Amino acid sequence: MHISVFFSFLVVLLARSVTPSHQKGAPGPPVILVPGDGGSQFEAKLDKPKVVHIWCDRKTSNWFPMWLNLELLAPYILDCFVDNMKLVYNNQTRQTSNMAGVDIRQPGFGNTSTVEWLDSSQLRPTSYYYHIAQAMVDWGYTRNVNIRGVPYDFRRAPNEMSELMKDMKTLVEQTYTMNNATRVILMGHSMGCPVLLYFLHQQTQAWKDKYVRSLITLAGPWGGAVKTLRLMASGDDLGVFVVNALSARPEQRSMPSSAWLMPYDTFWNDTEILVTGPHGNYTVNDYKRFFDDLGFPDGYDMRQDTEKLIDSLVPPGVEVHCIHGKNVKTPAAFHYSKKQWFDYQPDVVWGDGDGTVNIRSLHGCLRWQGKQKQKITHKEFANVDHLGMLDNKDVNNYIKTIVLN
Repeated sequence: MHISVFFSFLVVLLARSVTPSHQKGAPGPPVILVPGDGGSQFEAKLDKPKVVHIWCDRKTSNWFPMWLNLELLAPYILDCFVDNMKLVYNNQTRQTSNMAGVDIRQPGFGNTSTVEWLDSSQLRPTSYYYHIAQAMVDWGYTRNVNIRGVPYDFRRAPNEMSELMKDMKTLVEQTYTMNNATRVILMGHSMGCPVLLYFLHQQTQAWKDKYVRSLITLAGPWGGAVKTLRLMASGDDLGVFVVNALSARPEQRSMPSSAWLMPYDTFWNDTEILVTGPHGNYTVNDYKRFFDDLGFPDGYDMRQDTEKLIDSLVPPGVEVHCIHGKNVKTPAAFHYSKKQWFDYQPDVVWGDGDGTVNIRSLHGCLRWQGKQKQKITHKEFANVDHLGMLDNKDVNNYIKTIVLN
């Protein structure tokens, strides 16, 4: 079912199910949770013309959980997953599409379950927004009434999210109405933060004044992250020891969101070497040569498609609470020897950040101070890493002071 059709159906069900007692019992304004890269469940249905291995399913009669499905990350089976998950980029239309015979959807738009848990079986190691949502329930909130969720196709960047932007706007308006015309708090994590910034840039100031109380950002990569350069070159094992980074690389490279989150020249200058390899050094001004040397020219095209979406960091026009970690070892540069380039993992130069996003990028929200009338608050948590933001009692307590203020 197309996301907009599913959403319309969901809105009708929720509107019928909400009672005045739910609305009156809300302890604070409604909150909409927007996840980051990898933070939404995916379902797939297959009717493929061919498969990469004989043990891969070519056709399925029903939708099945694909992300995160731990069974699909096993050795050998991972190749099937990557072939189903990766996108095909058309450098003429500058758009992506799924692999032939693969249908993918993000279930549960408006609900929280598919952003609380990455695996539909809800195994504890696969929790995402669960701890924040559960804390809010403990404060008196009700899931799917005054806590809502926005699962989306995190493989893509906002230049391919026009339908999502429309659905998010409708969700904000519907949530506002369901909760006695109470302005909504938007909360994003990781890539969800710049997605929300892009969304707010699409709205009029009058609309934001009416419907949005504030924006809470958790670990926002406002200027990108150096870590994405390693992902593009030699893949990322996602921190899962059984995942082969090279096997995952074709899917990771195919995602325009990966190109979108590369370091920006508004945060790094052309004298800072981010990658060293046998063909020379690469700075933020050398991306074309970087991708040419990787034999992946589509990567540079995807970067050009996405780099101007929020690079000027225009203020969002709403109150902002910018929260992130610090003092965690974070990749600041990579060195590839001739032997390592580019099918082996490089040597890492470490810097400050949250383990994923560099500190200068996390501080991007500070650039809005004094540039909008709405206040900007900033809070750092020492030794809290990128995903740890979502399961940290001190962070939850701080969010509580914002939400229930």
